[in-house]
Amino acid sequence: MCRSRRKEVVSVFKGIEFAQPWFLWAFILVPAIIAWYVWRERKLYGYLSVSAVKGFTLPKKSIVPMLRHLGIAFRCLALSALILALARPQSSLSWQNSTTEGIDIIIASDISGSMLAEDFQPNRMEAGKNIAIDFIKNRPDDRIGLVIFSGESFTQCPLTIDHEVLINLFKDIKNGMIDDGTAIGMGLATAVNRLKESEAKSKVIILLTDGSNNTGSIPPITAAEIAKQFNIRVYTVGLGTKGFAPYPVQTPMGIQYQRIPVDVDEVTLGKIADITGGKYFRATNNQTLKSIYEQIDKLEKAKIDVTQYHKKTELFLPLAIAALLFLLLEFGLKNTVLRGALT
Repeated sequence: MCRSRRKEVVSVFKGIEFAQPWFLWAFILVPAIIAWYVWRERKLYGYLSVSAVKGFTLPKKSIVPMLRHLGIAFRCLALSALILALARPQSSLSWQNSTTEGIDIIIASDISGSMLAEDFQPNRMEAGKNIAIDFIKNRPDDRIGLVIFSGESFTQCPLTIDHEVLINLFKDIKNGMIDDGTAIGMGLATAVNRLKESEAKSKVIILLTDGSNNTGSIPPITAAEIAKQFNIRVYTVGLGTKGFAPYPVQTPMGIQYQRIPVDVDEVTLGKIADITGGKYFRATNNQTLKSIYEQIDKLEKAKIDVTQYHKKTELFLPLAIAALLFLLLEFGLKNTVLRGALT
């Protein structure tokens, strides 16, 4: 399952949040410093009891010795301001209504054994993965998911805006993850199931396969009719050169290549596209597959209204300046007015 990751922040005041809240644990140091200071004061200053003070000349009362504790106060205030600055307080009060382009897309990819044929470079499966990843990177506003199928089908990644995770899961797919075969109908039906609850104005499936449906409990045309009922548009892509393609076979002598016939069911793929209002494409090499994704990218542009927050305003600078001022104030007083009294 694909999980959308998001940066966690802790709200403190309305409109103020911390980007790195774990730094707030450093506030434990403040009472520790105060406790150490109190203990040190008691060790440094002793007490003398006398029965009368008539024989002593009492000094004139001065406020300066009373202010010797300002040093620890300034230090604690400086530390507190520094901790808050490191926690990176941010303002997120500003917002705007804007319009952006975005749709929900499921890529349904065939991973059957025939996808290892090398009429694409390095083979059909890897070429399909690499070009699809470029397509994903070019559509940052879309929710995109991934369904894979062979003898059966399953969801590799549900719809997500976290394209980093999606791309990593895309890279992980390989032949042999599920039983071999070509269940086009099942792959399409699984993709439809992922989109049927979507409230997007435009819902799209990109179905890639290099063969004909030969297994599965749902015929491809039936799955297409279901997609039509949910207003899902399907773009079908047939992978494979014309005629024969080189296919690697493991033998005791190492990898040997056999020429296998290319068996793309263009009639069925065309019908699926027609039923759902999509389009059928035939890719015979890396370049044509890339151009197909570019065409789909241009065809699928749906504008949706969203409420979008401005970039958060960083508020750490005033706190960092305050910390510096507290330290400078302590240093200045310690070496001028309170020389000898401030510790």
